[in-house]
Amino acid sequence: MKLGKRYGILLAAVMLLLAGCGSAREEASDQELLLGFSQIGSESAWRIGNTKDIEEQAAAYGISLMLENANQKQENQIDAIRRFIAYKVDVIAFSPIVEEGWDNVLREAKEAGIPVILVDRDISTETEGLTTCLIGADFYAEGVMAGEYLLRKADALGLEQVNIVEITGTENSTPMRQRQAGFLDAIAGDERMHILESIDGDFLKSRGAECMRYLLETYGEDIDVVYSHNDEMTLGALPEIENAGFTPGSDMIIISIDGGQEAIDVLKSGRINCVVECTPKLGKELMETALKLQAGEPVDALIHPTEAIFTDETDPQSIGPRGY
Repeated sequence: MKLGKRYGILLAAVMLLLAGCGSAREEASDQELLLGFSQIGSESAWRIGNTKDIEEQAAAYGISLMLENANQKQENQIDAIRRFIAYKVDVIAFSPIVEEGWDNVLREAKEAGIPVILVDRDISTETEGLTTCLIGADFYAEGVMAGEYLLRKADALGLEQVNIVEITGTENSTPMRQRQAGFLDAIAGDERMHILESIDGDFLKSRGAECMRYLLETYGEDIDVVYSHNDEMTLGALPEIENAGFTPGSDMIIISIDGGQEAIDVLKSGRINCVVECTPKLGKELMETALKLQAGEPVDALIHPTEAIFTDETDPQSIGPRGY
């Protein structure tokens, strides 16, 4: 009798738990759309601004958002996507930390009939059609803009040889690969341009500082240009340049990508020469695309925002607040 009573209590508890899960999903279903989004992390002002914009736009569009922070680990993103599948969200979106290693979990999403949107970064897969579209910046074009600026700057200064060190983003990530390729293609025809070394800064401020210390110890005054793939690494590198006795912006040309408020403020102070914009405000495009997919409407395979470049070629004081 005691065993039967305990079993009955346990069964009742399990049924109550299941009922709670079901009612939560039913409540979410009352919304127009349930979107599961896996964010890379919160490693930079750009990423924090991107998350904030997605949250705000989800609220503005009446979309229920399940957001998970992967804390810079691919395995956490894969686990999050599997949770979204189990929860039967309407659309999955994620910003992949690297390009490879997604085929299995994306096949699971496809088998579940859940469309997947890539945000900010692309992936490389063995099977076509595992994702619906990519919403994000044209990283190759950003690299080209950075390289074209350097050519103009070298001409303006009358430089006969330009020695460049490159602090790249996370190895094998889409922005790292494409920002590097665009930059190299832009300067390829100019014999003055020489890459001394490219080093992985992982998009982190602390790594930007570490990389810059190593580059200064290795090449010192031979460095003419620092090309950094994001503002966080650039901001980490600047104090190291100054500690070594150089003046960033004059002794060394500093080129950065992102366009966050702190980097723009440093540009205005003259310690950065060029900042290529990479807007984190992708929430509006994400919400509108998710709604189209829910309605069975076609979407563009690539959705790029319009972006600008900010340089010392014009008065940077006129640049307005960035919002991130």
